[in-house]
Amino acid sequence: MGRRFSVAGISGSGKTTTSRAIAERRGLQHIELDALFHGPNWSEPADEEFKRRILNAVDGLDGWVIDGNYHGRIGSLVLERADTLVWLDLPLHVCLRRMWRRTWRRIRTGEELWSSGNQERIWTAFIMRNSLLHWTAKAYFRHHREWPERLARHPHLDLVRLRSPREVEHWLSTL
Repeated sequence: MGRRFSVAGISGSGKTTTSRAIAERRGLQHIELDALFHGPNWSEPADEEFKRRILNAVDGLDGWVIDGNYHGRIGSLVLERADTLVWLDLPLHVCLRRMWRRTWRRIRTGEELWSSGNQERIWTAFIMRNSLLHWTAKAYFRHHREWPERLARHPHLDLVRLRSPREVEHWLSTL
């Protein structure tokens, strides 16, 4: 099994939780792309700056676990360097339920995200046209449409496609 993992999936699929578990069990550094992307007031870096942050984060590391997608911003930067892709392809209803619960908890507690002072708001999470809820549903169908072709461009990757929480737990128990 590899030492450079990319963990991908839609919001609520468990990317960060799974990535932390892989990193802990394999003795690797966990890198969360959201933390490298989101600045104060939800500011976003230019694509080249975001790529530089990712490259700086992995510089000198023998192995790592990166969670997040961002292919529209960084292209294949992570997939080209990874040796294993863990695709958390859980049912949409599971991801939406998890995302809903997580977001409500963050809103209720005023949780700060990624040490940037950002907090989720009801309006942007659930109500706006491009709310997190809407984005998650759109991403589910987009991933199923686009990922087979994207993966075909990276035959070097060991693909681990997990389709249920039970499969995730079972796979993690084998590490």
